Amino acid sequence: MDPVPERHCWDDVIGDDERLVATRYRPRSPGRRPALLLVDCYRKVFGDRPQPLAEAIAEFPSSCGLAGWTALPHLEALLERARSAGVPVLHTTGDVRPGVPGGGVTQRVPAAGRDDAAGLEFIEPLRPRDGETVVRKSRASAFFGTALSTWLRQLDVDTLVVAGETTSGCVRATTVDAYSHGFSVVVVEEAVFDRSPLSHKIALFDLHLKYASVVHADRALDLLGAGRR
Repeated sequence: MDPVPERHCWDDVIGDDERLVATRYRPRSPGRRPALLLVDCYRKVFGDRPQPLAEAIAEFPSSCGLAGWTALPHLEALLERARSAGVPVLHTTGDVRPGVPGGGVTQRVPAAGRDDAAGLEFIEPLRPRDGETVVRKSRASAFFGTALSTWLRQLDVDTLVVAGETTSGCVRATTVDAYSHGFSVVVVEEAVFDRSPLSHKIALFDLHLKYASVVHADRALDLLGAGRR
């Protein structure tokens, strides 16, 4: 009897052609020396409290509404597991310092009275600890214009476990560049999020085919819990 295919969030938006194309790709296996990368887990995207998107973006134009709060317990679990297993943890945030080329990842209409740096502080449950690397980036990919690839090589990392936001933006760009730099990439389905559910699903489907293994949170926890072998 053939095994039952694993279910994913994109199953309800792809058609027969996409399912056929998917059969032409081989599954990927992670390496043995993972690191956890949390992409842009700052207050701009969560806001100060759970709110539907239509309400949240009035105060925080970059907010992902309730999607971020739904992902938060999974992000916390990944971070706790990585730390307890001695797996390297890295965090990204925006770099809006004066004179930095790029001047911000994307351009949105700011909320009244707020500057570009407002809300770039990490939310408390995911705040970096001493010794954890913080990558400041001015474009979508955490690799563009940063030393991330060098730092990962120095940490002897072969697999990057990616979580955070947004799935179709910074997560996607970072995943593609990680693949291009020769790393195995694992994207955690329940721990990435987007302000558009459709963009979230399509981005994960495409990443899973071409650049990464999109896995459920329990499998990612097992991978991190095994530590470095």
